[in-house]
Amino acid sequence: MNSTMKTLAQIYHHSIEHYADRVSHAMYERDSITFRQFGESVAQLQQMLLEAGLTAGDRVALLSSSMPTWPVCYFAVVEMGMVVVPILPGFSGEEFDQIIRHSEAKGLLVSDKLFSKLSRETIEAQNIVIRTKNLGIIHQKEGAQKGERREPRPEDTAAIVYTSGTTSMPKGVMLSHEALAEQIAIAYDVFPISTDDVFLSILPLSHAYECSIGMLYPFAYGATVHYIDRPPTPATLLPAMRDIRPTMMLSVPLIMDKLYKNRVLARFTSNAFVKWLYGMGWSRRRLHRIAGSKLYKVFGGRIRFFGIGGAKLDSQTEQFLLDARFPYAVGYGLTETAPLLAGAAPDKVRLGTTGPAVKGVTLKVVDADENGDGELVALSPCVMQGYYKNPEKTREVFTDDGWFRTGDLANIAPDGWISIKGRLGSMLVSSGGENIYPEEIESILNSLVYVSDSLVTEDHKGKLVALVRFNYDELERNFHNMRGNIAMRMEEIRREAMAYVNARVASFSRLSEVKEQTEEFEKTPSMKIKRFKYSRKR
Repeated sequence: MNSTMKTLAQIYHHSIEHYADRVSHAMYERDSITFRQFGESVAQLQQMLLEAGLTAGDRVALLSSSMPTWPVCYFAVVEMGMVVVPILPGFSGEEFDQIIRHSEAKGLLVSDKLFSKLSRETIEAQNIVIRTKNLGIIHQKEGAQKGERREPRPEDTAAIVYTSGTTSMPKGVMLSHEALAEQIAIAYDVFPISTDDVFLSILPLSHAYECSIGMLYPFAYGATVHYIDRPPTPATLLPAMRDIRPTMMLSVPLIMDKLYKNRVLARFTSNAFVKWLYGMGWSRRRLHRIAGSKLYKVFGGRIRFFGIGGAKLDSQTEQFLLDARFPYAVGYGLTETAPLLAGAAPDKVRLGTTGPAVKGVTLKVVDADENGDGELVALSPCVMQGYYKNPEKTREVFTDDGWFRTGDLANIAPDGWISIKGRLGSMLVSSGGENIYPEEIESILNSLVYVSDSLVTEDHKGKLVALVRFNYDELERNFHNMRGNIAMRMEEIRREAMAYVNARVASFSRLSEVKEQTEEFEKTPSMKIKRFKYSRKR
């Protein structure tokens, strides 16, 4: 790929021509396709969309789990100057209907399982509905006049991506061809790839992070992407990594946190002697190094880039990865910036930071307090065109001089390295006026092996309360010497968790209570807790 390519159509034609006989995509334990076959499928799908009356500028919804035909569908739409609307599979059926209706989509590309969640009205409103699995037609209106295609321009909208916000209804982020093409160039500057690279894709392709860095980026440089057709649990991932032997993977912190807590930390705290050794700094680093060598082999022995983004990485998990010399990388961005704003390659990572701004992006902190913490704002060539049909919300997220408001609280070190403190909307203020970042307290809580998830909020008196979802299997292992069953000892366990946190935070960030969250937290499709649902002040 060269820097003169400013549209996804140009990138598509370059890759189909230059890598024709190379494998572009594969489904684990199933078939693979070459770039040439990819192009043939794109042409077939495009003919179907045109025959159904779709024309350049029309929206086409893409609602599907990850599979080789997902990128086929994506490129078939954007190459003709139409607008793709990728939808996260984690939304509810009602939200699917709402998003498709709001986007004014005239076509729908859908996988079988998700099709069953859609209303009849949504299906019948489409000019055409096509299965992503085999590109077969499910529904088509009669009598449509054949549509027209058009070569897209860099400034044309390529995609509308609906965010899964923790505090509001989804908003449609409009991303141009040029913004998405620029993301590919940015990714290459952070960490170059080649045709020898093999990606294992485990995140939803409708997630901006996976779509840009895990799908568009490898396609532009002739790399191969493998998919798995089941949730990325350890039982699923371990054999897949062993067989595929990926060189590149993208992940959210949750996956690595689980691997560390359930496979590494649990082993090092399984008996008194090993637990004592693990408590010694020099010994812990040595044990991490040994575990890291084994983890590298578990990943297939070729991994050179394990990208982590989407949320804050637990500090204990990251310390393990650093000690283990595992090739992880941290990135930061938002759907509205397509997404990458900051990041560091594996040989440059620093504990607790997201790295510096990527090439072409300028970041600064505004309205900073005495510690230098303030809202992070950005100037980026990849920033969105706005929220679809929502000019009021669009105006709210831009400053008067054109900087994008990320809504994240951050601190920028003198050398440009960025530390994200949390969301502006979730920050709390103590009675003494100090800023309290719930995400930092939650990170400490979540480092306990017997904590599955947590959320810190305030009660009606302004006291800090932690809602904690406990892992009962780990409780049984860690508290087996307690008299009485675990359920009878929860008060003692909650006190221990609170003491653990309060010994590690500032006095104004100490918890006054830990409450058990007996039901799963309600989460967004990108697996972030919907904080507004648990405000204790309501």
